[in-house]
Amino acid sequence: MFDLLLTEEEKRLQEEVKRFVREKVPSSLIRAMDADEVRYPKEFIESLAKQNLLGLRFSKEWGGRGMKWTGEVAAIEEVGVLGSGMTCLYSLVSIVGEAIHHFGTPEQKAKYLKPTLEGKLCCAEALTEPRGGSDFFGATTLAKKDGNHYILNGQKRFVVGAEGADYFLVYAKTAPQAEPHRSISCFIVERDMGVEVKHVYGLLGSRGGGTGRLYFKDVKVPAKNLVGPENGGWVVFNRMMIPERLTTAAGALGMARCCLEIAARYSDRRKAFGETIRRFEAVSFKIADSIASLDAARSLVYVTARHVDEGLDSRRMVSEAKKTSTEMLWEVVNDSMQVMGGIGYTNVYPIERFFRDARLQMIWTGTNEIMDLLIQHEFYSELLKEESSARDVEKDAGDLEGEEEKVYE
Repeated sequence: MFDLLLTEEEKRLQEEVKRFVREKVPSSLIRAMDADEVRYPKEFIESLAKQNLLGLRFSKEWGGRGMKWTGEVAAIEEVGVLGSGMTCLYSLVSIVGEAIHHFGTPEQKAKYLKPTLEGKLCCAEALTEPRGGSDFFGATTLAKKDGNHYILNGQKRFVVGAEGADYFLVYAKTAPQAEPHRSISCFIVERDMGVEVKHVYGLLGSRGGGTGRLYFKDVKVPAKNLVGPENGGWVVFNRMMIPERLTTAAGALGMARCCLEIAARYSDRRKAFGETIRRFEAVSFKIADSIASLDAARSLVYVTARHVDEGLDSRRMVSEAKKTSTEMLWEVVNDSMQVMGGIGYTNVYPIERFFRDARLQMIWTGTNEIMDLLIQHEFYSELLKEESSARDVEKDAGDLEGEEEKVYE
């Protein structure tokens, strides 16, 4: 149905990823991750690298395929059927890689990006702090210049991939007294530079991704590991919001799709009162609602990907895609469980795992309430910045003499 949005190359990629997900990822690994028996599935990342499936959008010079966002969205949707833990680890290469690919020096790309796409290095992003995550400029981690180095002190938490990462993309205050937009810088910090990693979280879902806390205690980082300009972390962060939120939106499509398919197949086999339960409107209408919601969200996500590919200002659309897709996932997984009844609440089916995974999607990479703030802000900015060329529909009101009733203060 959505094939018309993809090029032939992107269709082949989609089938390639679908085959990888089907043949190269054992169910035992997914179960072990969910049971916290596996803290970080490095073999999963290495397998993806062998198939040249990491960093699809990045240039071939550094090991990518030079593809567009529409292709990457199609790939991530397929990875999404594995659950949010693996999807996030897969997406981290796109997220962290975006900063290095766009803002990094040739030396940084050679040292970090290329071996990451080859599966030789693993990465993670360190943004959220104990005092908060959405309040980006409230960061308290400090980076003080000392000759040819910066000395980092502070903490980051909820860092997905922390336990397996070889290096981290870290935001830290370099000008604490400056205006917020000119106070933060972005760094590549290697684990071996003295970063302390602790596994301190028991997660509801999205397990097995090595989520942990980072401690920086006088960590000495070479000045050459600064990504972008000093005090220019906002510019890096602003661009990073595109891969963070668009990958989340794409992964949610895959998770919702497989929950819907499991519930629909179940409803076609399960019998009650002498017939399959899909014959009852209480069941089939939930399936119908899920189909419509999934298709609507997928349409928005793919159009947003095309919008980004065209180089247009996509802040509102990316926020809408993240919000719409993750809320759709939450609705679909709940309806799928309801269709299946009690058995859907057990681990006989994976619906309960997707239920746990789905809850996080509305929180990470910016809560959906933050998405609301961004959406309305961008909309008002677009609406009010210039006089509209559209028809003034207010003049079509029935009361032609009612202007005096339009009181605003």
